[in-house]
Amino acid sequence: MKRRIRVLLASVAMTLPSLPTFAEQSQSQDLSDKGYWELLVGPFAVHWSRDEKHKNVYLLGVERGLSDGTLWGFSAFQNSFGQASAYAYYGYRWEDLFGYSGLYAKLSGGILYGYKEPYEDKIPINHDGWGLAIIPAVGYRLTPKDALEVGMLGTAGLMFMYTRRF
Repeated sequence: MKRRIRVLLASVAMTLPSLPTFAEQSQSQDLSDKGYWELLVGPFAVHWSRDEKHKNVYLLGVERGLSDGTLWGFSAFQNSFGQASAYAYYGYRWEDLFGYSGLYAKLSGGILYGYKEPYEDKIPINHDGWGLAIIPAVGYRLTPKDALEVGMLGTAGLMFMYTRRF
């Protein structure tokens, strides 16, 4: 658990160099007007249940957001059981959630690969390691380019991510 806290603090520390830039830029500046690319880094996940077989989850992804709110992307990750996995998806992002500037929600759905024997039953729809997933997430934009995001991993837990727009 201490390692997870250190990783979370390191993720937050990665955003600190961007804070002076944020102070110089207008809050109303929206980089999504032309669309954007976003890098996703997930240093860990928290599971609802304890299982001695659980391993730390690492995620690296890229996402393309369009000005109409739609998005698509690809993530490669090590799943909770140490298996190489991937998620290719399409979705939608809602900005300024509940009127709060910087708060957003997104919902993605797509093809998931990697949960193989003996863990094929850990996702509800799975055939030879190929399955389907729907992932809701909530995030907060710290700066126009940096955000922290939490994605719900079905009934398994939460994935914590840092995102960087380009």
